[in-house]
Amino acid sequence: MRQVVRKWGYLCVLAMAWPWLAPAQQAASTVTPPAASTPAPTGTALPAIPFAAADAAAVAVPSAANAWGGGRSGSEPTLSDRVASYRIDAELDAAKHAVTGRERMTWRNRSDRPVDRIYVHLYLNAFQNEGSTWFTEREVLTAHGRSRGAAVLKKGEWGWIELQQVKQGDAALKWRFVQPDHGPATDQTVAQIDLAEPVPAGGTLTLDIDFLSQLPRVVERTGWWGDFNLVAQWFPKIGVLELAGERGATAPRWNVHEFHFNSEFYADFGLYDVRLTVPGDYTVGAVGKLQGPPETANGNSTYHFVQGDVHDFAWVAAKGYKTLDGSWQGPGSPRVDVRVLYPEEYAASARPVLQAAIDSLAFFSKTLGAYPYKTVTAVVPPYNAAEAGGMEYPTFFTTEGYARVEPGTLTQYMLDFVTIHEFGHGYFYGILASNEFEEPILDEGMNEYWDQRMLRGRGQDIVAASGWMKRLGIAPAIPPFVAERLTAGLRQPPDPLGANAWDRLSSSSYGKVYSRTATAMHDLEERLGKPALERAMHEYYRRWRFRHPSVADLRATLAEVSGNPQAVDAIFDQYVYGTAQIDDRVASIDAVEVLPQPGSAMKDGKRSELDADALDRQIDRQRKDWAQAHPGAKPGSGPFPWRSTVTVRRDGAPVPQLLRVTFADGSHEDVRWSDARRWARFEFVRPAKVVSAELDPAQKILLDANKLDDSLTSRADGAASRRWSADAAALLQAFYALVGSL
Repeated sequence: MRQVVRKWGYLCVLAMAWPWLAPAQQAASTVTPPAASTPAPTGTALPAIPFAAADAAAVAVPSAANAWGGGRSGSEPTLSDRVASYRIDAELDAAKHAVTGRERMTWRNRSDRPVDRIYVHLYLNAFQNEGSTWFTEREVLTAHGRSRGAAVLKKGEWGWIELQQVKQGDAALKWRFVQPDHGPATDQTVAQIDLAEPVPAGGTLTLDIDFLSQLPRVVERTGWWGDFNLVAQWFPKIGVLELAGERGATAPRWNVHEFHFNSEFYADFGLYDVRLTVPGDYTVGAVGKLQGPPETANGNSTYHFVQGDVHDFAWVAAKGYKTLDGSWQGPGSPRVDVRVLYPEEYAASARPVLQAAIDSLAFFSKTLGAYPYKTVTAVVPPYNAAEAGGMEYPTFFTTEGYARVEPGTLTQYMLDFVTIHEFGHGYFYGILASNEFEEPILDEGMNEYWDQRMLRGRGQDIVAASGWMKRLGIAPAIPPFVAERLTAGLRQPPDPLGANAWDRLSSSSYGKVYSRTATAMHDLEERLGKPALERAMHEYYRRWRFRHPSVADLRATLAEVSGNPQAVDAIFDQYVYGTAQIDDRVASIDAVEVLPQPGSAMKDGKRSELDADALDRQIDRQRKDWAQAHPGAKPGSGPFPWRSTVTVRRDGAPVPQLLRVTFADGSHEDVRWSDARRWARFEFVRPAKVVSAELDPAQKILLDANKLDDSLTSRADGAASRRWSADAAALLQAFYALVGSL
């Protein structure tokens, strides 16, 4: 999801501070759902399969080897172990922004016991009134911070989904709303459907469902604006029945959380066969491959899309939209058709989006694994529908739109980044299919990290400048990972990275999962080395594609393949499951010249005595002779050695540090501080005194909450402050330019 859009929208404000700032285990507990309202036909109600815990978060126990049907070798008849498939016929009433749907859902019971009730997500009911979990959480989570999804819905702008009929064969079924996470009783985003006939272990359930989906005005992730309709989270969708050994489960459980304000989605893989009927003058894009040209009748067009081995389906229907097409093919991938749908006012964005999508196909296929699908569709929302931007679905995503895109400007960077980010979700949310409800770190966080690796690899810094600023020569640039740490909330983080999406201090805290994960993984890469990290991520993708990995599965793969479990465990224990911070600093530099001392001493077998006056004359003479012999010597060096002491302090978690000490003669010495002491003292006796000391001179430890105190000089140097002042002035101009463009 596009949390990043708001983040980069405030980039220039944060960038003004850049010169000074830069250089849960998952519980095994479960919740038992209410008994079915209608007993099973046998006369005996089956034991209820419990819900996943309402506070479920980062899993600590790796999944079993046979989880989700075991690893996929590529020789199977399908890419995924398909569990839930949908055949849907839907028709858009463009005037009402409503979709009438007929759905046949086929679901396979993977468990070892019969199932007499199922649970379906009705996501659009989050927007039917302010009594939903989504709205009640929004009020709390945005009270002390910014977030997307802040729009106020008015009369005629609410959205909902109505189940009109549910049948199992010829039997009409009953349903009722439940709240698995103990949300308000007025929340209707999850429904329990009682079955006429239980589904036996290993058996298959087929339901025919008639439904009506009323789209809301665009508020978050879905909805309409004018003649633009983003149709997402729009159909009844079964929850996930997890088995023992999958994502920390010890017995079968239903993972079917309410639609929370910050949470996204989680579902089984399957086959989607969808027919969409829309007005004939509307442009349509969707998940999957279009099956031939649309059929036309009575002024309408019917589009037929099919896509296997995905876990969601979304589409767009918009009047007056245009398309731009391209393609890509790489090793191990089919030919991929890439299409951009865009409005006329954002025509300038179409080609950059197309290129960024193609570039992303190449990078992700090379660094993680071959892209397995035949299509990528990107949608640029219209003016005033920005909340529909920056959202991801399998093979389909929405991005940003700009009327003017100049190369090498902040606008181009933002458009590139959002496009790359939303495409990247196709791997972490789409193919790996992590649980975005419970472990957003695996999608939003890991995706953010991989996106920034792509930008770093091609040397694309963030240029905080508009076109006219560049022409004036004002173009301050910030490296991608340095920009991430600016927004990562590294000092006293309130929530671990592994927290779930909703049980957080605020929406701002949830937003940190993007940048703090990227920063933590950057530092882990520095500890492991780039080759080891890349091997581990290749294996993570190969081992867990189409299998819903957990945080524990990522940790285990990184530790095993890198061969450095100590470094992996340190990052995960301190930051994923904990709330540690790093703050090391150079506390002081003390230097004393080692001079001859007055008093009595033995020399050549005889005792001699030097008084202070004679010693001073001797020292002066030695210094004069040395200065004549070394006319270009720097201050701080001389005929006598110097004893310098550098003291370092630690106010957070221990981290292996490199201390670089520079001497007055221009030489330097590196020493390691690798223990867990709260302070350390290093002494140097050299011909020249220490003039500066710096921790982490290569800037590898970006998790350090304060990089300014990582270095210290023995005397003030105004050059740096003058340079920073010039940079700050340039960034201030960039900020005003951005404000002026809003």
